[in-house]
Formats: sequence, C-alpha cells, structure tokens
Amino acid sequence: MHAALVKKLIIAVVGMFAFAFALVPLYDVFCEVTGLNGKPDMEAAQASSLVDESRMVDVSFITQTKQGVPFSVKAKQFSVAVKPGEMSELVFVAKNLSEYQRVMQAIPSVSPGKAAKYLHKVACFCFDRQPFEPNQEVEFKLVFYVDTELPQDVQELTLSYAIFDISDVALARDDAKTEPYKG
Repeated sequence: MHAALVKKLIIAVVGMFAFAFALVPLYDVFCEVTGLNGKPDMEAAQASSLVDESRMVDVSFITQTKQGVPFSVKAKQFSVAVKPGEMSELVFVAKNLSEYQRVMQAIPSVSPGKAAKYLHKVACFCFDRQPFEPNQEVEFKLVFYVDTELPQDVQELTLSYAIFDISDVALARDDAKTEPYKG
C-alpha cells in the first residue's frame, strides 16, 4: 500500500520537475507562435522607419515583485508619450537586495491585450536572465516602439514586468553561487 503511494508521489515530483524545466522553452514557442512578448523582431524594427506624426500614445511602465523576491526594479520614468513608429528608450534600475549572488528574470506583458502585438521591444533586459552580485544595482535600457498599425482607439498602453528570482534554476543549470533568500 505504501509502496504504491510512494511510487505515485515520485512520479508526480519527477513530472513537476520536468514541467518546470520545460517551461522556458515552452514559453519561447508560445511567444513565437502568438507574437506576444517574444524576442526582438529586427525586421520589424527596421520597417518602423515611418512615424505617425498625427498622434501620441501614452506608454506606462509597471514592475511587480512578489513578496520574498530579493529584487527592486523600477523605471526611471513612470510613463512616456510616444509617436507610433518612433523608437523610444527608457532606463530601468534593478537592485539585488540580498547578500548573495542572485539571478533575475523579468517576464513582460502588455495591456490592453489587443495592443500587445503593436508594442515592439528591440532591446530589453527581459530577453535574458540577469545575474547580480550581492547588493548590486544595475541600469538596464529598454528600446521599443509602438507600431503605426496600432488601432486608433488605443491611446494608452501599459508594459508590465513580473520579476522572478530564478537563482535556483540557474544553480541547477550552471553552478551559479547562490543561496536561498531569507527575507
């Protein structure tokens, strides 16, 4: 009786580990298929030479860090007004609040959802995991543009980043020297 339960629990644990390990590649496939929050589209960036001078779009920036995640991430500007098709640049300040080396990953999302495919990130700290030394503060540039095809009824966009501590995953992959955050 106990052997069957132990076997099921071991299978469940192995399955959860496999799912967690496969989550990043699955997310990349999802982004590629849907065109949402994926890697930079350099062809689209070059095609963005047309600027719509007739309107402005407000783009706001929000970061969300769950309790216990040892990072502080903030945009230097809460929002910017941009012309569709015009390349824009913004600086984010990120700090490791722990006494240990940590690895951060930012996952972006855009709202309203129907506008997500019109906000193109050319350079973003969210494209890669970001290693930090203890108490290190780093500035990251975000380079983006809003597509000229953005529907006329959309005048405001919000780019939100969920901040995750992926130090344990990084440790499993490449022996990063990290310790659990005790905050």
